[in-house]
Amino acid sequence: MRTHGWGGSPPASDAEAAARIKDATHRCVADLGGATTIAHVATALGISRQTVYRYFPSTEALLLAAALDGTRPFLARLARRLRRVTDPSEALVEAVAYTIGQIPAEPYLRLLLDPQGGGRSMLRGVTSDTARAIGHTLLDHTAVDWTGLGIGPGQRGELVEWTLRVVQSFLLDPGDPARSGADLRGFLRRWLAPSVAAATAADGVAETGADGRKAAS
Repeated sequence: MRTHGWGGSPPASDAEAAARIKDATHRCVADLGGATTIAHVATALGISRQTVYRYFPSTEALLLAAALDGTRPFLARLARRLRRVTDPSEALVEAVAYTIGQIPAEPYLRLLLDPQGGGRSMLRGVTSDTARAIGHTLLDHTAVDWTGLGIGPGQRGELVEWTLRVVQSFLLDPGDPARSGADLRGFLRRWLAPSVAAATAADGVAETGADGRKAAS
């Protein structure tokens, strides 16, 4: 670990160095959004780009690592809203509506989900590993008994992808005027909730694998 730079206070370990690099990334993303690069982060810390590359091999790797940390406060807030929700339809309605409402104030959500928010395509893909991980966290923080409803891991993966695509569609075209608040929730309850209810109420729901295909009987 190099000791020059770092504002005159070098980190005591590689773990501290990586944490400080991610902290600097958070500050840069708050100012620059998806235009953030390793060069910006290195300048903010007073270190060379090569030092940053020792811990993160690319700008995308750095932004992905920072996004996992940076979305935790949002996920914690959403978890508090959903922790008593046992109805799967209502859980998805609230998760989608709350996420859409919070995106303007959440730079990492914009990077991950908003096609018009600038930044890198890897971060903005709803099927990226990071976006899927966040989606699974959303489902896991509800009080819904997904397994008891017949929605196993494979189908939860499909549900996560579908939910993220719904969110992204509202970001691509929010409507004129844009739907928000009670209007958005009402719209989702009329059109999104019935499809979730139908899927979870179906008799003998077949479990799927990670690729979404039905397991052989």
